[in-house]
Amino acid sequence: MHMQNSAGARHPFSPMLNGFVIALFCLILAACSSTPKSGTPVSIGHTESGVASFYGNEFQSRKTSNGEIFDQGKLTAAHRTLPFGTKVRVVNAQNGKSVIVRVNDRGPFAKGRIIDLSASAFKSIASLNAGVINVKIEVVQ
Repeated sequence: MHMQNSAGARHPFSPMLNGFVIALFCLILAACSSTPKSGTPVSIGHTESGVASFYGNEFQSRKTSNGEIFDQGKLTAAHRTLPFGTKVRVVNAQNGKSVIVRVNDRGPFAKGRIIDLSASAFKSIASLNAGVINVKIEVVQ
C-alpha cells in the first residue's frame, strides 16, 4: 500500500517504511524464539517438553553429526540445538521413568518431536512398540 498526500501524490518514503516495518517485525519475532541456536551452551536445568522417538535400525553404524559411529546400544540422542556432549535427563511423562543420554547427533527432523533417542535409551523408559512418547527433557551436564 502506498501513502498518498492530499493532492494524490505518492509519499516517497512508503516503500522504505514498509520494508522497515517488515524487518522490525521479523526481528521481534526472532527475538521471541525460545529455542537456542545450534550448539549454543544451555544452562543446567534448562527444560523442554514434547515428543520423543527413537532411531530405526537403518542408522546403526552410520556417522552421527558429531562424527561418531551410531550405536543403538549406547545411551545417546539427537537434538536440534543442544551442544554435542550435553547430558540430558529424559523423563517419560506417562510413567515417570527416566534415562540420561548424551547428545551426539542433530535431529529429530519429524515435525513436533524434540528428541530422538537410541533404541536402548528409549527401551529403558518405554516399550519400543510405543514408537513415540511424551517426555520432559532437562539438561543435567
